[in-house]
Amino acid sequence: MAPGDRLPRTGLLLVNLGTPDAPRAPEVRRYLKQFLHDPRVIDIPAIARWLLVNGIILPFRPRKSAAAYRTIWTEQGSPLLLHGQALATAMQERLGPDVPVRLAMRYGNPGIEPVLDEMRRLGVDRLVVCPLYPQYAASSTGSSLEEVFRVVGKAWNVPAVSVVEPFYDHPAFIRALADAARPHLERFGADHLLLSYHGLPVRQVQKSDDTGSHCQIAAGCCDRITEANRACYRAHSFATSRALLAALGWDPARSTTSFQSRLGRTPWIPPYTDVLLPELVKSGVRRLAVMTPSFVADCLETLEEVGIRAREDFLEAGGEDLVQIPCLNSDPVWVEALHEILRPHLGAGAREALLAR
Repeated sequence: MAPGDRLPRTGLLLVNLGTPDAPRAPEVRRYLKQFLHDPRVIDIPAIARWLLVNGIILPFRPRKSAAAYRTIWTEQGSPLLLHGQALATAMQERLGPDVPVRLAMRYGNPGIEPVLDEMRRLGVDRLVVCPLYPQYAASSTGSSLEEVFRVVGKAWNVPAVSVVEPFYDHPAFIRALADAARPHLERFGADHLLLSYHGLPVRQVQKSDDTGSHCQIAAGCCDRITEANRACYRAHSFATSRALLAALGWDPARSTTSFQSRLGRTPWIPPYTDVLLPELVKSGVRRLAVMTPSFVADCLETLEEVGIRAREDFLEAGGEDLVQIPCLNSDPVWVEALHEILRPHLGAGAREALLAR
């Protein structure tokens, strides 16, 4: 290489959904306003979405959500942000100073646009984007990538972009999930394992089916990945469950896959986590372990919805105990797994830097 020449500088952008800046109603309202006005999140006509968000949700929900956030907030701040920052720091150490690593949030702070502006100032001209959503959904992965493409497309010098595909059944991800969960399962002595994923409206899953003839949430439609359901969140979730149970050596008869966080009257993908809890008790389950494999970092939906509310509901129904197994967060097994997932995307310059370490 001639003096002064250089390889393209690769940067890694980790993207998660987001969090309010504080567990107070004004900050939660600002966060929810940005989140819920996204047409990929509430995929209804713009006027109807405006009326729903501004007339029904925002006048009432921020105060209730802020109270929920206060139950899981730490002295250092939002768990989702703290875990994301810790993961970015660990990946920076793993990749070295020649590959800038940054965390951005689709909604809230740190935003995608200012983070990408910073990476441009650092000389990044090849961008690896890793949405931290194992299973694809248009409302999470799709929305995050749309925003990334919008921002990078505004630059005069548009960087090369490599996107990390959904890693719902990647061996490294599954291995990390199993390795991180196994000690908790052994210590707790669960008689049943509930794999609870974030839910989606049925219509959004059906829209992911380009054939229009497969994803009807019928029995067997998610039993394997096919051409029709290759972008189906529900099919991805069941694929994660099958691979995870195999890696754990866990009897599928002692496990259930479900979906949480449903909202409103529109049908959401079944089965529903909150409905299943008393049913599991009636079936004889006494000690229930819950994993949330659609989240790589603990947040409101894992710590409060499962760790607090679902546990209370399970105990009230007659269960003996429920444990929420922590997400991968910045566990060293996840750092190594993510590095393995990223390896094909890092490019020659990054690989040479790694080989020199």
